[in-house]
Amino acid sequence: MQTAKVMIPSDRRMLEGMLVIPDGARGIVAFAHGSGSSRLSPRNRDVADTLHQLGLATLLFDLLTDEESRRDLLSAEYRFDIPLLAQRLSCALDWLRREPSTALLPMGLFGASTGAAAALSVAAGDKSVRALVSRGGRPDLAQDALTDVAAPTLFIVGELDREVLRLNEAAADRLACEHRIEIVPGATHLFEESGALEQVAHLAAQWFLHWLAEAASGPVPD
Repeated sequence: MQTAKVMIPSDRRMLEGMLVIPDGARGIVAFAHGSGSSRLSPRNRDVADTLHQLGLATLLFDLLTDEESRRDLLSAEYRFDIPLLAQRLSCALDWLRREPSTALLPMGLFGASTGAAAALSVAAGDKSVRALVSRGGRPDLAQDALTDVAAPTLFIVGELDREVLRLNEAAADRLACEHRIEIVPGATHLFEESGALEQVAHLAAQWFLHWLAEAASGPVPD
């Protein structure tokens, strides 16, 4: 297992991240964290650990610089700027394509909350994204992109997160790609209930293993 702290360039800014590559990695998943969070999100790190155990590499990185994060805490200036977050995520994928250790790995995206909207926006324009998972996501913030998403998409939502579930169901109706909604029983938005996050990690891992392994076994379509 290779673990490295990395710096990702984006529009003259440097975004801090953590790249983990298991031996014989079968694909890589880039994480887009939610509003008010960072690469250190304990929930995303728990999901990433599950992916590592199953042979998938991960990139967790900050969508905002330290200064931007401080400003966002005071004014929420950046957390709902989906075009900005999508641009940062796109830069991270470009960086992964340039890195020798990850360039040939099929790529997936895992987005949480507003990060899911950024992931959907990126997937709509980047057909090299082969699978996408949204955890408690806000796909309504990526409405214009939904019909162009080609990557198989899994929405994971807590049963008790009723408004977000409604938003996910409405977004799923607009997708033309392979997609599914998985509802975690008894879970709220942050999946803090006993066993809830473990279910999220299991569902995400199985989705990525299926679609990234399929991508690795055949050519990427035009």
